[in-house]
Amino acid sequence: MRIGTFKESYVADATLFDSRTQKMWLAIAGALLLLFPFVASDYWLYLACLVAINVASATGLNILTGYTGLVSLGQAAFMGLGAYTVAILQTRWNLPFAVNLLAGGFVAMVGGIVVGIPSLRVKGLYLAIATIAASFIAHFLFANLAITGGTAGISMPPAQLFGMELDTSFRLYWLIVPVTIVMLIGAANLFRTRIGRAFIAIRDRDISAEVLGIPLLRYKLLSFGLSSFYAGVAGGLWAYFFRVVTPESFPLLMSIFFLAAIIVGGMGSILGGILGAVFMTMVPELLKLIVDLLPGGSELTVFLSPVRTMVFGLLIIGFLVFEPLGLAEMWRRTRRFFHLWPFRN
Repeated sequence: MRIGTFKESYVADATLFDSRTQKMWLAIAGALLLLFPFVASDYWLYLACLVAINVASATGLNILTGYTGLVSLGQAAFMGLGAYTVAILQTRWNLPFAVNLLAGGFVAMVGGIVVGIPSLRVKGLYLAIATIAASFIAHFLFANLAITGGTAGISMPPAQLFGMELDTSFRLYWLIVPVTIVMLIGAANLFRTRIGRAFIAIRDRDISAEVLGIPLLRYKLLSFGLSSFYAGVAGGLWAYFFRVVTPESFPLLMSIFFLAAIIVGGMGSILGGILGAVFMTMVPELLKLIVDLLPGGSELTVFLSPVRTMVFGLLIIGFLVFEPLGLAEMWRRTRRFFHLWPFRN
């Protein structure tokens, strides 16, 4: 049983996975991810790709809200910027998908930095309202600019890798999941650096952080930029996945979805973003499957849809009431219980 942390060097302290147990579970998870597409149906592959996209975007929002303490309801707008950038580059110049995804991330980053400028003067609810305004502006631009295709949007060809079209969920899985894993590793390492620790200091007490010499505007804009970059890349993956990008693809409700995901999963935790995105994506699908299994489920689907939505909402409220720190804290508590269980009286 591990009861403490003992590091003998800076190299050991900087190690992301510092125990054999962690490395073992990491190897098991990697093996399962490699095996999954060969045994799963198209439906579950579709859900796996959607979960991975949502995990990437939720992780970006967690950088901003969970770690830096800046509330944003504009994540869907930044995903839209990334998706439209990818769609335009793909349809007009047929650039490689890696270039398109990076370009989508950087365009969204610029948008996030612009939206983040008011963060030095306002925060909390006022900053959330500012990001909502940005969402409406982005939606207006998506619907009215000629380059975005107006209300009809943009239909795009599938991504290509070594001449092979990634036009099925099985093939897209090998694009979306690895990109998401790289983004998760990047986020985990970010908070082991000076920049990540500055974000946490701003979240805990921005005035004290400024007294300690942390330039608030620079780091708040950097947090907005990194969060938006993640959203832009996630939006690009979304565009390749659905291959149709319209102004209605990224409503304000999607931003609320991601905010709820990090709250339910646990703010200020990489694991929380993962668990929250999985919960928010999979629970409605599981409830739908339960309804379909009931006698006459196909006929009851229309009538039980509002009930399913209410159950989903009650689950979220239940987590907020009984476990405000989210699913990540429940996981940590479970680990502690089983670590201590053999030694209990």
